[in-house]
Amino acid sequence: MRIHITSVFVDDQEKAERFYTDVLGFVKKHDVPLGTDRWLTMVSPEDPEGTELLLEPSRHPVVQAYQTGLAKDGIPAVSFAVDDVRAEFDRLRGLGVRFTQDPLEMGPSTTAVLDDTCGNLIQIVHVK
Repeated sequence: MRIHITSVFVDDQEKAERFYTDVLGFVKKHDVPLGTDRWLTMVSPEDPEGTELLLEPSRHPVVQAYQTGLAKDGIPAVSFAVDDVRAEFDRLRGLGVRFTQDPLEMGPSTTAVLDDTCGNLIQIVHVK
């Protein structure tokens, strides 16, 4: 068994698509119209056949409470691996990304947390 698709709820799929591709550097894999929504998945350009990230609409009332609660408590909705947290932090800050946690070393891990502008906190991490 392996992870095939995981979701992150977004308040606007168009805005999320731009952020996750233009800013974070993911590549669109699937974009299938589903009424007013889309089956919109992203993959890493380094692993185009790997795990997909579904940018899922957040209109369901339970999702609103979930997202709000996580963000209020500073809990990331998802974590992405990077080769160098500090370099990625600098690159993303240069693009105007807002971080809620600057790079922090915790044992063998370095993490930082950013706001994806779509309702989520996202952690970037590197493990030595």
